[in-house]
Amino acid sequence: MSAAAPRVRGWCPGALRPMLSGDGVLMRVRPMLGEVSAVAMLGLCHLARRHGNGLIDLTSRANLQLRGVPEGDVSALTDGLRGLGLLDADPEIESRRNIVIEAGWRPGDLSHSLASELMGLLGDLPKLPGKFGIAIDTGATASLNMISADIAFELAEHGGLLLRADGASLGRRLHRSEAMDALREMLDWFLASGGLNAGRMARHLRHAKLPQEWLETAPRAFAAAPHPGRLGADLILGAAFGGLEAASLAQLVEATGARALRPMPGRLFRLIGVSQDATETARGAGFVTTADDPALAVHACPGAPHCAQAEAGTRALARKLCDRLGPQLRPGQSLHVSGCDKGCAWPRAADLTLVGRNGAYDLLRNAAPWDTPEARALTETDILQLTEF
Repeated sequence: MSAAAPRVRGWCPGALRPMLSGDGVLMRVRPMLGEVSAVAMLGLCHLARRHGNGLIDLTSRANLQLRGVPEGDVSALTDGLRGLGLLDADPEIESRRNIVIEAGWRPGDLSHSLASELMGLLGDLPKLPGKFGIAIDTGATASLNMISADIAFELAEHGGLLLRADGASLGRRLHRSEAMDALREMLDWFLASGGLNAGRMARHLRHAKLPQEWLETAPRAFAAAPHPGRLGADLILGAAFGGLEAASLAQLVEATGARALRPMPGRLFRLIGVSQDATETARGAGFVTTADDPALAVHACPGAPHCAQAEAGTRALARKLCDRLGPQLRPGQSLHVSGCDKGCAWPRAADLTLVGRNGAYDLLRNAAPWDTPEARALTETDILQLTEF
């Protein structure tokens, strides 16, 4: 039986609105157009080592997150990020820039033009809940199904542009010139119909009905999830549990000659314009280089003591489970170790979920972290005796 989802904060920690956590201040960087230049990335790695814990996290919305920042370093870190061109001048615009663009975009294509136009309109859009996000998934394949976005620009099943609300299986077909006006209409409807109280589009659609003309066209099917490997002139790599060691990442950017880095869903990142294939170097530095690495199917938040809300450790246990159960994982299966029932690392059902509770763990199968567990108060020893999903 599913219980009510846990209460979560109604906003995400941006660089200009940091959040105090268990190991210091947490600051999130939203890359402009989903891309960080090589120069800015090297600077960000330096800032993570100087002011944070030396790690950069890939978030579920393809952002970059620094944590472990002393409160006294926040101002200096903010100045550093601004100097690298990673922040908007206006804090209000910075907080609204919850945009995820597919990582394969090229200058001047549909994804790039939609994202650029949307960024220019952010100041004119109505005030939305802090976690409200927009996805632009109009590349060669549909790839953002893992992103928690409330509205998405997509391509229709038989071609053409589509605007679809999260929680609706069908969307509204558009001409390119209509895109931003249609987005405004959907946002106005969301607010006028009481969406602020729900906070998220999918939650709102459980009780509100979209206009019928917005529910007429099916989107194209999602492609297989992206995976590590060469893709033309680019190189896709992964990070176990989403943690990037800043020193190793800086060395990798320099070794590949990449001109930019684009964070991706699924704890992946794409190095753009790689002049040298540094796959072996990446593997040696601990990055995920193959699609069959079980670390890509095992999810774990930072856990205790790093997060103030976590009730147990996560990543050390996740690594042990990855080694023990990972070889059993079949395509599409997932394992989630969460420090609390918010489930930030994987806020949905997994084949096997472990939730921290008072220093021990609850166990759930085919369920989300906030659902009713089948076993409670398990120790790490109990869990490591599991032999199958």
